[in-house]
Amino acid sequence: MAQWDPALYLAYESERARPFVDLVSRIPTEPRAIVDLGCGPGHLTAVLRGRWPAATILGVDSSPEMVEQARRENVDPAVGYELGDIAAWSPADPVDLVVSNAAFQWVPDQLEVVPRLREHVAPGGVLAFQVPDNHQEPSHVLLRELASQDPYAEHAAGLAEARGVSPPTYLELLVDDAWELDVWGTTYLHLLPGEDPVFRWISGTGARPVLEALPEGLRGRFAEDYKAALRSAYPREGYGTVLPFPRTFVVAKRR
Repeated sequence: MAQWDPALYLAYESERARPFVDLVSRIPTEPRAIVDLGCGPGHLTAVLRGRWPAATILGVDSSPEMVEQARRENVDPAVGYELGDIAAWSPADPVDLVVSNAAFQWVPDQLEVVPRLREHVAPGGVLAFQVPDNHQEPSHVLLRELASQDPYAEHAAGLAEARGVSPPTYLELLVDDAWELDVWGTTYLHLLPGEDPVFRWISGTGARPVLEALPEGLRGRFAEDYKAALRSAYPREGYGTVLPFPRTFVVAKRR
């Protein structure tokens, strides 16, 4: 199993794209140079291009599979993609917009890294991002509980820890006289079709490190146990399965 599977990640592309569209709509500037940290397979670059037709865009992601797909499908000469670690990323020159969609939760010590990223924003520029705030949702609570039980614990210990950050946490972290802050939270109610849709959703993101760590003989067993728990927590109705998904948004503009 690859660490990140673009096809699996994109199974719910429209639902995953919606928060980014909402974030981009609140950015109060006209950037000439944009860097997208955690760009994934490049599926959201079109959102940036649609909003800012003349900007240059660089996507950065730590997954070779994601960057490979993004490069393969790119036809825009003003767009590039490169392999890189968000925590260590540093541009040659400050950029007008540093943007990120659902990536900072994967960065160790993100509460130290995110404030440091502001150093790379040009005067009048913006740092804008959104992250899940779903660590107390049943999907993640059940994942942590199951991963901590035998026979899974010896392989998956610590891989399902809470990564969500609430709006007040980021507000307190980033408040600064040199920056204008717009911080908010939203809970999306995703209506998912088909069998075990919540498992399919989370197996492409939050549960993937656990699934990757388990040996082949245990992975299928874990998946079935997790599916059963998710079915109980997110019952399927005649119209589909509802997945509530809280997210945190931040738009920080350098004065």
